Amino acid sequence: MMRENRTVSDKTGPISRATEGTTAPAESSAAAARSPGDSAAEGEKKQLIKIDRPRIERAVREILLAVGENPDREGLRETPARVARMYAELFAGLHDDPRRHLVKSFREKCDEVVLVRDISFNSMCEHHLMPFMGKAHVAYLPGSRVVGLSKLARVVESVARRPQVQERMTEQIADLLQDELRARGVAVVIEAVHTCMTVRGVRKPGSLCVTSAMRGCFRNKASTRAELMTLIYGNHR
Repeated sequence: MMRENRTVSDKTGPISRATEGTTAPAESSAAAARSPGDSAAEGEKKQLIKIDRPRIERAVREILLAVGENPDREGLRETPARVARMYAELFAGLHDDPRRHLVKSFREKCDEVVLVRDISFNSMCEHHLMPFMGKAHVAYLPGSRVVGLSKLARVVESVARRPQVQERMTEQIADLLQDELRARGVAVVIEAVHTCMTVRGVRKPGSLCVTSAMRGCFRNKASTRAELMTLIYGNHR
């Protein structure tokens, strides 16, 4: 969990670097008139459009036939369309660059740890396409700039909404923050329940997977890392 890996990529391809907030002149006035909520909604709509929902519907129908069900019976008639809409939502992160949430930062003198704890997330295990869900704790020790706290949660959500493994997800979030914020240290701790081992296979409900990725001072200084763990867990661990 303590590997130093600065390449932000995975088997589905690298997470591309966002442009530095540049807007084409013809679009600048229109972009300025939009509210942040409008931009987010448009981005979400574009992501969903890139998902081939009719193809998913056909595949789900084949799965139902393959397991011996009748996809034309009343209870299953709309299931392929429902699953297609669900996958479009769960995998929207494949068509989103999480770096865009970190483009805007603020110059601020801060010599203490910034921690956003208990960021809830849902992701999909790429091995069985079953969900895993839990909480992410994201911390950084700023250099000369800080980022809006909600942006840390948005990065977690963007990286989570794609076929994932928890280990890679943890590393990706840490590397993104380290690269974009130029922080003196970054730490990501993720706790999650994996349904691929709680409802199938070994069937061990209540089991929890914990992963961590440490960068900079959180990796190199035991006292800073200990302070972080106290902030996350108190004196319970």
